[in-house]
Amino acid sequence: MGLDALVLFFAACFLLVGGGIAFSLLVAPRSKNDAKLETYECGIETKGPSWLQFKVGYYLFAILFLVFDVETVFLFPWAVVMKQLGMVAFIEILIFLVILTLGLIYAWKKDALKWE
Repeated sequence: MGLDALVLFFAACFLLVGGGIAFSLLVAPRSKNDAKLETYECGIETKGPSWLQFKVGYYLFAILFLVFDVETVFLFPWAVVMKQLGMVAFIEILIFLVILTLGLIYAWKKDALKWE
């Protein structure tokens, strides 16, 4: 079951993805004209440079949001099965929460939560 199933899985993946791409290339509407080659198809032309630099703080804020969003995703299934798993699961989730709390304290100390 090992290698044969793995090869079959990857073959099915490549066929499904390749089939989807081929199908979209066959049936998707196409329109080739000068307007399609412009930077923007609608609106007014940009004035000045279009590349803007963002502050690193925005990215740090977004990463912190993702970390605590993922925390929530892990807490819900744990809460559902906590009774069956017992004290070991409780200690493990406490360790998980302590690590996340330490990360929050570190971000707070580094002023990553200030929106300036």
